[in-house]
Amino acid sequence: MRIPFVSFEKMHNEIETDVLTKYTEIYHNNQYILGNEVAEFEKEFATFCGTKYCVGCGNGLEALLLILRAYGIGNGDEVIIPSNTFIATALAVSYAGAQPVLVEPDIQSYNINPCNIEEAINERTKAIIAVHLYGLPCDMEKIKDIADHHSLILIEDAAQAHGAVYNGKRVGNLGDAAGFSFYPGKNLGALGDAGAVVTNSKEIADKVRILSNYGSDYKYHHVIQGHNSRLDEIQAGILRIKLKNLDRWNKERQRIAQRYIAEINNPKIICPQSYSQREHVYHIFAVRCKERNRLESYLYEHGIGTNKHYPTPIHLQKAYSDLGISKGKLPIAETIAETELSLPMYYGLQDEEIEYIIDVINKFV
Repeated sequence: MRIPFVSFEKMHNEIETDVLTKYTEIYHNNQYILGNEVAEFEKEFATFCGTKYCVGCGNGLEALLLILRAYGIGNGDEVIIPSNTFIATALAVSYAGAQPVLVEPDIQSYNINPCNIEEAINERTKAIIAVHLYGLPCDMEKIKDIADHHSLILIEDAAQAHGAVYNGKRVGNLGDAAGFSFYPGKNLGALGDAGAVVTNSKEIADKVRILSNYGSDYKYHHVIQGHNSRLDEIQAGILRIKLKNLDRWNKERQRIAQRYIAEINNPKIICPQSYSQREHVYHIFAVRCKERNRLESYLYEHGIGTNKHYPTPIHLQKAYSDLGISKGKLPIAETIAETELSLPMYYGLQDEEIEYIIDVINKFV
């Protein structure tokens, strides 16, 4: 049996007619930038997240950058981020002109550990970016208390957590603003790059909208040096179709995850933990194994696709050698990088495939 790490086949087969109809409609409308599809998606996604405003943009990295710029964060400022995240979180801070400050995660949840945040705060700290890694919400109540106590902006990097819930509220509605990615592999994915910012602040939403459109508040009138980072009509139309199905697709991911957690009983494998009041949507099903590379090869030999998220932490990437953080200084991030392996997790994974994956993993010795 051969099982890919990810497949869009069943998902896209189910919505193919709707997508092609929508594409034809947009094609004949002859309005491809900032038209009705974008406007409607922004309304629908804001409602989905429980926020007042949504502004579409080019991708998830730019969503975070636009938020930082809208809050005036830049040269001389510091922004706290987790040491265990995709590099885009750090790049957004760097592109804004600020300095990313890496804080260690909790080894069980993989998310930033609130207990480690305060020691990283100083007079230059302006914001905290809480990354809901792999689809699990951060411990936002504790993080928000810290942010409020120090008068810091709290930004959610929700690129992997579309539809996840914390204490009854969707992610995106837990801080001051949130950035989403709609990269094709996300739980809510476009057919190309796309992103969005959500917030309850009209001022920030308006600034993000201006910044994303060349710094223009109306055509050919530019009030700030902005970016070209706009969600296009075709991607917005496709996202509107997918958004209607997202909760159903997420429930299937959760069902698959619960089978993995309940039935993988190999002592060499550490499965994700469950947390009360935190509804995981399993963008990634991340296990840990001290013999990760051997496990990866073993699963490949048995036809099972896997991935590593992420094999080299940010502080050990050449791109961030200027941070001056040597190997061993952030041991939890390094441990996760050395032991994490992602199993197949997608809508359309069949029961017999799930059973095969579990059986193969349980026989790993």
